[in-house]
Amino acid sequence: MSEKNIQIRSARLGDLPVLLEFEQEIIKAERPFDVTLREDPISYYDLKAMILDQEASVVVAEVDGKVVASGYAISKKARHYLDHEYYAYLGFMYTDDEYRGMGINAKIVEALKAWSMEREFKEIRLTVYNDNLPAIKAYEKVGFKKHIIEMRLE
Repeated sequence: MSEKNIQIRSARLGDLPVLLEFEQEIIKAERPFDVTLREDPISYYDLKAMILDQEASVVVAEVDGKVVASGYAISKKARHYLDHEYYAYLGFMYTDDEYRGMGINAKIVEALKAWSMEREFKEIRLTVYNDNLPAIKAYEKVGFKKHIIEMRLE
């Protein structure tokens, strides 16, 4: 597949059915990493609201007219003691199994970074499970660095 076949664009309401499927695939993939997730059915996002929100960017990758990947960027308020008031938070990163390893996630991240820079965010963050090594590797490949580990006690 050539790069010219991969198009990154803003998500539209018509994309919701496939995006909701992506969300469930993300939950299924993350379930082994998080014993605190409720039983199905659960949902992480209000995707319709995010698509309509002018302060968010939901993007998809399309290959030959088929939506194969997704991601979002939203503004989050930083903790009061940090050197920035707001930061861009990335999430909803998913690439269909058949299209992994083609650099599509990197293109999604680049589009979300561009959106973040247009809004003059100094900081871009995302969260990933510590044991999700493939995801960590993919994010490091596009420039992210490990920053903090959240720990829990039952």
